[in-house]
This record gives sequence, C-alpha cells and structure tokens, in this order.
Amino acid sequence: MPPAIPIALLALAGFTTGSGMRMLDPLLPAIARAFEVNVSQASAVVAGFVLPYGLVQLVAGPLGDRLGKVRIACLAVLLFGLGLVASGFATALPGLIALRAWSGFFAGAVIPLLMAHIADAVPYAERQVAISRFLTGMVMAQLIAGPACGMVAEAAGWRLPFLLLGGMALAVGGLLAWRLGPALWRRPEENGGGRGMRAYLELLGKPSGRWLAGLAFFDGFLLFGGAFPFIGSFLIEQFGRNAAEAGLIVAGFGLGAFAYTRMARPLLARFGERGLLTLGGVAVAIALGLLALTDRWEAVAGLQVVLGLAFYMFHGVLQTRATEALPEARGTAVGAFALALFLGQSAGSLAFGLGMAVIGYRGAFAVAGGGALALAFAARANSVRR
Repeated sequence: MPPAIPIALLALAGFTTGSGMRMLDPLLPAIARAFEVNVSQASAVVAGFVLPYGLVQLVAGPLGDRLGKVRIACLAVLLFGLGLVASGFATALPGLIALRAWSGFFAGAVIPLLMAHIADAVPYAERQVAISRFLTGMVMAQLIAGPACGMVAEAAGWRLPFLLLGGMALAVGGLLAWRLGPALWRRPEENGGGRGMRAYLELLGKPSGRWLAGLAFFDGFLLFGGAFPFIGSFLIEQFGRNAAEAGLIVAGFGLGAFAYTRMARPLLARFGERGLLTLGGVAVAIALGLLALTDRWEAVAGLQVVLGLAFYMFHGVLQTRATEALPEARGTAVGAFALALFLGQSAGSLAFGLGMAVIGYRGAFAVAGGGALALAFAARANSVRR
C-alpha cells in the first residue's frame, strides 16, 4: 500500500485531467484561425483526445493492478502535463492533434486508477462518500475549465491555456511523486495484478460484472453521449440564446453535481444505495421529460441543476459498485466500467445526433427520459440480486 495521500491532492489530479478534456470548448475558433482551417477541421483535436482517453482503459487497469495504481496514475499525470506543454508550442495542426492524442492517452488512466486506489484504502460503507469528494475535482473542471481557458485565450492567445494547465499538471504530478517517495520506484507486491488482461474475462464471466458493464454502457449511451451534449444546441436553436449564455446555463449541471459531492453522506444515510439508484434515475427521467415539454429557457436552467444532482446520485452508486466488482483487480474493474461508459457515450452521440433529424430535440429528450427510467429500474433489480 502506498503512503496515505490526501483526497484533496487526488481530486486536484482529477481536476487537471478533467480540464484537459474541457479546455478546448472555447478555443476551437482561435485554433482554426491560427492554422488557417475551418472549425470543423480544427475539431479533429477534440477527437484526437477523446478516443485515446477511452481506449487506454484496456491497458491502464491491468497495469495499475500489477505495478501500483497511484504509481501509474502519478506517471500518467506527469506525461499528460508534458503533452499539454508541448501542445502550446505546436506549429501545425497535425502535430497538435498528435499531442492531444498523447495527452488523452495518459489523462484517461488517471481517474479510474485513483478511484480504484481509494476503494483499496476506504471500507465499502464509506467509499461512496470518499469517491464523491474525489469527484469534486472533475466536477470543478466541468464548471470552470472552459470559461477560464476562454478568458485566458482572449487576453493572451490560445497557446497560454495549454502552457498554464500543463504546468499545473506537472506540479500536481510532482506533488504526487513527492508523497509517494521511494514507493514511486518500488514495485508493490502483486495482489491480483498477475491476472493481467485475463481479469477482464473473469469480470465478464460474472453475471454481476456483465450487468454492471451493461448499465455503464447505457448510462453513457442515453445520458453522457445522448441527451446531455445537445442541451446547449437546444438552447441556441429553440430559445435564441447565444453560445456564451448557453454555456452558462449548461454549467448549471456542474452546480448540481457539486451539490451531490457535498450531500453524498446524508443522502446515502437517508436513502441507501438502492434508494439513490431509484430516486436519482427517476429524477433524471422526470427532468428530461420536463425538458422536452418546456417553452422557457429559465426552466431549462433550473432543470440543469436538477439533472446534475440526480445524475450523480444514480451514477455515483454505479461507480462505487464498480470498485467492488473484482476486488482483487480493482484497477481492471474500474477501467472496464470506464471503457463501457466511453463506448456507450460514443455510440449515443452518433445515434442521438442522427435521431435529432427525425424526432428533434424534444423527441430525443423524451426518448432519453424513458430510457433513463428503464435504466433506473434495471439498476435497482441488479442491486436486489446483489
């Protein structure tokens, strides 16, 4: 077991990698102008980050189980930071895309491994609360990374956000290395890591493992990749909001998610895991249904806060369950959950993007709401079996 590391430092590592994902939201037009391409062509830098971020789960989990979860996460944060700093000096778009792929690959290893480390260190009864505190970093990245990078870029150009965030990642990685001390270079005793990639087969060989992977996939399909990414466009096209206003309204989701990180303990004590699965899933379904019906943007703003809180009530239980799906190889189990979520998100973005042309925003939100309701009861059924 590595030395005790404050959850605040682990959350800061999550903040840096989460910011690395969201930082490009306001920077694409400036990058397109700098390299004399259109925004559609410049958007390849987004895909360049996201695909490696998801696929690295295949190797990061088994590697963390074998060589030490915090150890691998620490090295990943440092290499992620180097990629960001180098991105600030890119002279051509293909080079920037390659550096974003490098950054995405190492960023993707950080949060699942640190979550698995927390699960190793914290008893199950306290685990969801500890993970919620850790997720504060990721939630704050969703809230402030885009606006902060936009303001910096407006004042000093698109390269400076890469340099500043890269420097922050290197500093956080350095702090993690310092806290690890000699453990950074010392391979831990094996405790399930010897399974390697076979741990995935072992996980999927268990009914509970297959259920969890399926729930994560449809969680990503219906919500992360399905309904949520299109709310900003809905505000612009249906309510005439501009991009900045839509961004501020959508940020309400982060406020709701932050509220969850502060309220996780009393919510868990009051409702228990099964109650949170049901209450969170049903609340997401109702909020999406109201989103499909509303004719006021102010209502959309309020519903965003509700969606953030309700989603993390539901999703937080699934994440915590993932840490216990294969206790002897937690890095692999959490990585498998993250990979299933990513695959669902990718498929959902494509499916809902195509579906919008047929049923429109409101129809898509209604479909996602119905799916979320079914998902909530499927998750509850799985909870009863467990």
